Amino acid sequence: MSFLSNLSWRYATKQFDTTKKVSDTDLEKILEAIRMTPTSFGLQPYHFYVVTNQEIKDKIQAAAWNQPQIGTASHLIVFTARTDFVANNNEYFELMSGGNADVRAKLKGFEDMLVGAVGSKNEADYLTWASKQAYIAHGFGLAAAAELQIDSCAMEGFDPVAVGELLGLPASQKTLVLLPIGYRAEWEAPRGPKVRFSKEALFTFVK
Repeated sequence: MSFLSNLSWRYATKQFDTTKKVSDTDLEKILEAIRMTPTSFGLQPYHFYVVTNQEIKDKIQAAAWNQPQIGTASHLIVFTARTDFVANNNEYFELMSGGNADVRAKLKGFEDMLVGAVGSKNEADYLTWASKQAYIAHGFGLAAAAELQIDSCAMEGFDPVAVGELLGLPASQKTLVLLPIGYRAEWEAPRGPKVRFSKEALFTFVK
């Protein structure tokens, strides 16, 4: 199947087959797609938790109004936004420069621009900005899973504070969205044909 066919094939799976696990090879492909996500300035202001511990998954499910896709998933990927701009920025430029002070000095113009454009945001605006980057990564994860014909479900219906506490998140990370992946249960099926607005309704061509 082509990529577009696989996007049509996927749907928001509500319950997974607990006897089927995503292979390490396929998991790495999904994680690599997430890692390669484009972000504003390339800063990557996020962190991801890959949960396979069944007890933790069950507790997260309880914090998500007991939605079964969490506890039955092969893997649960938790997407968080980082709010620690100074540390994130320093890690990024240390990585970009290879830890070489002379190379980093040559990047000062870019770093100063990034600090001015992003680091000057207030706390709420910065979290909004970082969250948008994490949601791009979430979309890449959904698309990569579909390409591999691995089922998934985008989930915002949970208590983010409770999930953060269950995972022991530092104060600089905020839980945003979940991505359970696995293989649909035998009795699982889409509720009906996929409903999408037409191209004419969604796109305006400015020529």
